Amino acid sequence: MFKERSRELERIDTGDYTPEEYAVFLREIAFINKYLGDRRALKRSLFRAVEDACVREFSVLDVGSGSGEMLRFTADFARRTGRRARLVGLDLNEMSAAMTARASSGFEEISSVRGDAFRLPFADGAFDYAISSLFFHHLTDEQIPAAFAEMKRVSRRGVFVIDLHRHPAAYALYKLFCFAFRISPLVRHDGALSILKGFTPQELVDFGGVERSFPFRLVIKA
Repeated sequence: MFKERSRELERIDTGDYTPEEYAVFLREIAFINKYLGDRRALKRSLFRAVEDACVREFSVLDVGSGSGEMLRFTADFARRTGRRARLVGLDLNEMSAAMTARASSGFEEISSVRGDAFRLPFADGAFDYAISSLFFHHLTDEQIPAAFAEMKRVSRRGVFVIDLHRHPAAYALYKLFCFAFRISPLVRHDGALSILKGFTPQELVDFGGVERSFPFRLVIKA
């Protein structure tokens, strides 16, 4: 079950959901990310890189940005540390791009674009950093190098990819979390399958340095 990545498609990838279910999906994923590791992983990767570089201005492209939660978290970091940021979210799903724009209305530094991760609509080196959170496990093994290459193409300083560690304990923890917080059926199903579609550290080493981030996140730094 955990030896190899699952090839089963998630409902969110097949379009088997209503607009109402998708809106709940985006809200609940943001809630889950807040408590199960993505913010912590972003602090230890992107935020640390910005601080180490001692830059007062920086730009970020978030590929597969969903509701834009990671962009707003980054905007808060920039404001708190007295930095100026230009933050762009890209998602192929029109509802995601629209929700990012709505939810980020109080952040003039954030903009949203509907676009393809395999053909990013930006010039070479258009951003300081490119990030992605919980997007790569939706891709096949054959698609991942192409998406990663595009992120590297548009970034000047670095790429950070955050995704799931495929591990039995992560699967059990997620099931318990969903039960405790009465997570919706779509997110319960797709979240559990996402872990089975996730990665082991060894499967990602060809793309750059791989670090583990509690709980059960892997971060590629390139």
